[in-house]
Amino acid sequence: MKYTTAQVAAAAWLAVSACTAQAAAYDTNLIFNGDAEQGTAGWQTYANTPMFSAVNYGPNWVMPSQPGPADRGTQLFVGGSGVPYAGGWQTVDLSANAAAINAGQVSFQVSGYLGGWTNQGDNPMLWVTFQNAANQMIGEAALGPVTPADRNNTTGLFLQQASGWVPTGTTSVTFNLTMQRLVSGDNDGYADNLAFSISAVPEPETYALMLAGLAAVGVAARRARRASR
Repeated sequence: MKYTTAQVAAAAWLAVSACTAQAAAYDTNLIFNGDAEQGTAGWQTYANTPMFSAVNYGPNWVMPSQPGPADRGTQLFVGGSGVPYAGGWQTVDLSANAAAINAGQVSFQVSGYLGGWTNQGDNPMLWVTFQNAANQMIGEAALGPVTPADRNNTTGLFLQQASGWVPTGTTSVTFNLTMQRLVSGDNDGYADNLAFSISAVPEPETYALMLAGLAAVGVAARRARRASR
């Protein structure tokens, strides 16, 4: 089969644009203010449960020199002083992604730095729930709790990660951040740099189109080399 210059250019453009479209639509952190740099903005409170606090790195919590994210900024989330249990949540609408999700073509990645104080058992947890159009939970993922043993009895925050596939039928996802105090007066559950993103996996036909486009480019390049000899 012979390919014209226009056909080669069109196939190459389609191959590249298929990848570009996926990257433009996905792969963005969907947790608003997951780094606490805007205080607790974007987080909603539970009924009869206080919101966690956003504080500066420093004495009484986590020092800038102690374990934590390299790009930690100036603030982190903490349970708070004299608070036995604290929490907050936020929800993101995924209904616009329903076609790809229901085709089983959307994966997710969740990560965050979670930690606590020395050998105390106070701990944070990030719980991700997937809901359908009837607002029923159809899937979940969790980071934490991070125990003193997990931290080797060290004050600081440590990277936690999980990944998987967004359940078919998902139309929204909720992020629940909680801090539990087990000892002492302060709730020393810590969290920072929380992130959740989704990625689209191209359909088999898209892969075929990309390969065809790249193959056409290769054929044209070989013919051009032969013609120049």
